[in-house]
Amino acid sequence: MNTIYNKVMNIYKKVETFGYALLLSSLCFSSCADLDIPPLNVVQDQDIFANESTVLLYLSRIYSQIPFEDFKYSSKRQFFDDWLAAPDILDGQALGRDDHDAMRSEGYGRNGAYWTRAFASLRDANYLLENIPTYKANLSEAFYNHCIGEAYFTRAMVFYALVKRYGGMPLVLKVLKYPEEADVLEVPRSSEEETWDQVLSDYDKAIEYLSATSPKRGLSNRDIALGFKSEAMLYAGTLAKYNRVTGFGEKVNKRLIGFDPGTAADVSRKYLLESYKASRELIKGEKYSLYRKKWAAGDREAQYQNMVDMFFDLQSPENICIKEYQYPYLVHGYDSYAVPLQLRGGNGYSSEICPTLEFVELFDGLPKNPDGTIKVFDDRGKYILYDHPLDLFRNVEPRLRAYVVFPYDVLKGTVIEIRRGTFTGDVGDGIESLMSKNRVVDYSFAGSTRYNTMDAYTGQGKFSKKELYLCPNQNTREIIERPDGSRMNASGASGPFTSDDYCARTGFTIRKWINPNMPQNMVLEGRSEQPFILMRYAEILLNAAEAAAELRLAGAAAPDGDDFMQIAYKGVRDIRERAGAEPLQSISELEGESGLKLIRRERQKELAFEHKNLWDIRRWRTQHSDVINGTTHSDGVYYRGLYPFYVLKENKWFFDARLDERNWRFRLTENDYYFAIPGGEVSKSPVIDQQPGR
Repeated sequence: MNTIYNKVMNIYKKVETFGYALLLSSLCFSSCADLDIPPLNVVQDQDIFANESTVLLYLSRIYSQIPFEDFKYSSKRQFFDDWLAAPDILDGQALGRDDHDAMRSEGYGRNGAYWTRAFASLRDANYLLENIPTYKANLSEAFYNHCIGEAYFTRAMVFYALVKRYGGMPLVLKVLKYPEEADVLEVPRSSEEETWDQVLSDYDKAIEYLSATSPKRGLSNRDIALGFKSEAMLYAGTLAKYNRVTGFGEKVNKRLIGFDPGTAADVSRKYLLESYKASRELIKGEKYSLYRKKWAAGDREAQYQNMVDMFFDLQSPENICIKEYQYPYLVHGYDSYAVPLQLRGGNGYSSEICPTLEFVELFDGLPKNPDGTIKVFDDRGKYILYDHPLDLFRNVEPRLRAYVVFPYDVLKGTVIEIRRGTFTGDVGDGIESLMSKNRVVDYSFAGSTRYNTMDAYTGQGKFSKKELYLCPNQNTREIIERPDGSRMNASGASGPFTSDDYCARTGFTIRKWINPNMPQNMVLEGRSEQPFILMRYAEILLNAAEAAAELRLAGAAAPDGDDFMQIAYKGVRDIRERAGAEPLQSISELEGESGLKLIRRERQKELAFEHKNLWDIRRWRTQHSDVINGTTHSDGVYYRGLYPFYVLKENKWFFDARLDERNWRFRLTENDYYFAIPGGEVSKSPVIDQQPGR
């Protein structure tokens, strides 16, 4: 088990921590007595590279700025958002309280915030590469080599984060010195292919030099670099195949985004093969395995609990790279933002990650219509009635339950009351759709009709009186009297409500990553400390499966006597078995384009809410073209929820599947796949081009 521990590690003494503080401020002081005498309050190279402990201080600075996408990352704010978690839109996986247009590229990294910090990180890595050789004698050979590997790993991670956002980047591979080298400070953007080649080269160098196991808790190692190489090259390989956006710069006549159509297929195969080989090296090493500590065949409860525990077990054999937190030194606020309303802490936030029905429908075991949407009506067009809300989910794969809080399931010992409203009318021969016949669900820009405008609520049309009751918010309740004289709220304690966004907006809230043992009085911003898994073995299996399927479709030969389909089949089969999903029947299910779609679907399910899905669909280039609920992202997509209603007179339940009532539309055009270069960087530089077509 390996960790990335983004704070000054416990091995450091107070004096060393003080030295690190001086290092950060070394350019802020100067001596006015004698310019030939180094100022006493400036840390010199001989101090930084004096021994392993001082070098570790330098590495701690580097690690504090590596662009890991963890609890402090969001697509809107990007990296390093102080100590706050920043959940937002996860493209069809979840809807949040706000940021409904965050998927568009202008929502990513406001004011180009990461651009400047990225080049500062590159300087740190290049400085280490250029200066540590002078002090090699101060370090053991093994530690010296590892530090070289850390520098290459840092550079690879930074260039990877940049190229998947911007395409071709300025490849700054040495420390730029001012004013003595002012004539070379302006570095133009390289092509996208050249940038991906640099990412590949830096990962390979990192793998060459890094230690097989981390020499200190918190440092990287060879396996971590292999894992991220696997991910990065899968991104590059699929991007080279599916991207259609390309163009040349005006200041520098070079293809800055996209690939040469004449060579793109060969480039794709090259990167995919690199991803496959990196994945296979980790698989063959047999150091990692899927987490099964509580798993039991045929036991759905054990399979569910196994997947809940997996994300909190620091000794999990599945963990390749994790980001640790520790209160009060380094914390985040995930629980504060994400818990259901009933478990809300003192900060007043809740339910900011509400999984969509589109995401839930990916999973096996739900009653579905022929088109794959959830079945809520019987063959007569009447709502299917259930004795309990959980009855709808009785056969769903346990993995989904470990990720999503279902209506009236239990979290932290509390039944989470997710109920949109109460129906008080007679059932008769069945309940027709709440959507009146004269109100058609609109999947276009007009959006959806709210429940509080429907005839059942207003007592109009086919309803002679009001038969639908809803609560506008958590504080204003409509009280219903039961047949036995007892009273109840029309809506659930965790919503959804008509006009309150701190609730289960989609009929679901998130369970994944929620600390099940965190006391409610600790559910506050800056109090969460559960780790974030940045790279795990399941992703490696999925990377290998997808690369194998793509390479086979491209007609490539498998290396080292491998069978592409056998490798893909075993990885997907094992993941589905652990998840409690329906077993694959044969290897033929992964053949061709339909097999590739199955692998992609498995990836979307398994790696949900791990900052993977949005990048996956960007590299597949499907987000602007996939038809969702009748429209594409280019036109504006609406997402759906699944809303439980209590039938008062029958003590039964039904579900209504419909669009999110807020009428939020999510747009993404092909141009949005590449983020715009910060305008200030373009205007001040004679060689930095804006994205072609912007």
